[in-house]
Amino acid sequence: MSEFASPRAVFQRLIDGITALRPEGLPQLYAQDAVVVHPFAHPASRLEGREALRRHFAQLETLTVELKARNVVVHETADPEVIITEFEYAGRNTENGREFVVPNIFVLRVRDGHIVESRDYAHHRAFEEAMA
Repeated sequence: MSEFASPRAVFQRLIDGITALRPEGLPQLYAQDAVVVHPFAHPASRLEGREALRRHFAQLETLTVELKARNVVVHETADPEVIITEFEYAGRNTENGREFVVPNIFVLRVRDGHIVESRDYAHHRAFEEAMA
């Protein structure tokens, strides 16, 4: 039996930290050389390495939102390192009261308890509109 956290457990820690708007522990969920791609961002983005992820997650502290993850479904794959997750971030902009729902699909590769690759397909425009 492995002593490392399962891909499902790592994903749960990730969305728990994001929805709590607590960025400090999030970079440690990733390998030092992790690669995270956001294909649907405008423009698409690629984050390489834990330090880039630390800067990315630091933005959580500036958000004026209440956020929760809902309708979470985790799909196991034939590769034990890879899971596909479907979920929504449901939230409310605390400055203007605007509610929003952002659908997401994350494809995560977790090795030795750390995310080494992630493709995060989120509806970035819906989030941007809610923050306007």
